[in-house]
Amino acid sequence: MQLSCLPVSFFEEIIQGRMSVADWAKLGKRLGLDAIDISILFIPERTLEQARRIRKDVEQAGMSITMMTSYPDFTHPQAQQREIELQAAIHSVQLAAEVGARFLRVTAGQAHPETPLEEGCRWAIEGLNALVTETAHLGVQLVYENHAKPGVWQYTDFSQPPQIFLQILDQLDRRIQVNFDTGNATAFSPQPLALLETVLPRLGSIHASDTARIGALEHVLIGTGKVDYPAIFRCLQNAHWDGWICIEEASYQGEAGIRQAIQFIRSTWQQILLEKQS
Repeated sequence: MQLSCLPVSFFEEIIQGRMSVADWAKLGKRLGLDAIDISILFIPERTLEQARRIRKDVEQAGMSITMMTSYPDFTHPQAQQREIELQAAIHSVQLAAEVGARFLRVTAGQAHPETPLEEGCRWAIEGLNALVTETAHLGVQLVYENHAKPGVWQYTDFSQPPQIFLQILDQLDRRIQVNFDTGNATAFSPQPLALLETVLPRLGSIHASDTARIGALEHVLIGTGKVDYPAIFRCLQNAHWDGWICIEEASYQGEAGIRQAIQFIRSTWQQILLEKQS
């Protein structure tokens, strides 16, 4: 298992320019991460040149980028806007390639009130499949997430309900993998472990997050909420999955929250390993 982190706790500082991606990379290195994660919001100019500069800064800090998160909205009720979203998503993959990201997190889109279920599923499938077809040559792995609601959206994720998420996933190009978010699954799925077992054959990465509530996502310090990490890690290890766990640290406790999350994930993973060996 390798560990990276998306520093949601530092989003405002990084987006406002009070903290650079280089600063985040140096902090991640000091805290013992194997790599760092970023959001597309960390590339405000959205230029390939800026992405290359960020990659250079991260590499000079002795780190690399595992995942870049993005927020395509393929379920918008207007066809013209869906095409705009597709072109923007293609550019996001190009940015991810330039910044050196292994994965790009993608979404189905928002649950727009005007978007019917059948059409929304079809539009999401069409958009995501077109995206991987247009960008596969760039070498960035697309990972589709069981998402909740990013701050840049007005509505929750169209595929937040697990049955819709699985319906879309079933018809996606096999080149698209899954980024399984533990907090979202625990908050919105009646059987989060069963959801994980269902997507295991297409699992590309894990977003390790936590929630204080069932039925709503309320981010808390990882390891203090409702997510059953021992059961999740047991499931992953039984399936011989040993990929990237990307901490989504959104407790807003800064460096201390990230440090505790790293310690919790590493110690819990090791605990299950020892359990299996005994």
